Amino acid sequence: MLNTIIVDDEPLAHEVLLHHLSTHKDINITGQYLNAKDALCALATSSIDLLFLDINMPEISGIALLKVLANRPQVVIISAYQEYALAGFELDVTDYLLKPVSAQRLDRAINKVRQKRKHVTLNSMTPQTITLKIDREKHKIHLSDIDMFEAYGNYVKVWQGEKALLASCTLKSILQELDTSFIQVHKSYVINKKKVVALSNESVQLASGVSVKIGKSYKQLVRDII
Repeated sequence: MLNTIIVDDEPLAHEVLLHHLSTHKDINITGQYLNAKDALCALATSSIDLLFLDINMPEISGIALLKVLANRPQVVIISAYQEYALAGFELDVTDYLLKPVSAQRLDRAINKVRQKRKHVTLNSMTPQTITLKIDREKHKIHLSDIDMFEAYGNYVKVWQGEKALLASCTLKSILQELDTSFIQVHKSYVINKKKVVALSNESVQLASGVSVKIGKSYKQLVRDII
């Protein structure tokens, strides 16, 4: 199933899209939003696979929303304005549709989404857990549950939301076991990119609400990857 949300300030656009999507049984609509601000909260707290997004909306445009999302789902833009297409594809959207959207054109876009997801799934050979020594015992922790690792003297704090476990190891040794879903943003911090909801020149914000400072020597790396 593809957990999907729709963001468009026109209620009629929602109705048209829902009508066309009714034949796609693998599309699970988990939310509908009339503005980008409300959608941002959903994207920060829920696991979303696909975002149908309008461009010209009040307060925050669709392009502005994409620019602040560090961990983007697949995006299909549906807009009445063709001139934003280049900006959309530069942000790696899966497809760009012009209103009014036909069922046939939407079918093609969804097939692109499925193919892209299949490709990512087939090529992802990533570890699911990490084993760390905590309180003299070895603990296996799911990487998806970890927000970040923080260097703490001869130990490392393993943050899971507001909870932190103290592991007997170094940040360097942990980095050797992690896949590309984690990135070092400071000499003392390694974060889970999937937990990032916003990015600025100085810091990254995690879904837990924590803001982590970006070290000077890591800024280019963070900007290129995210």
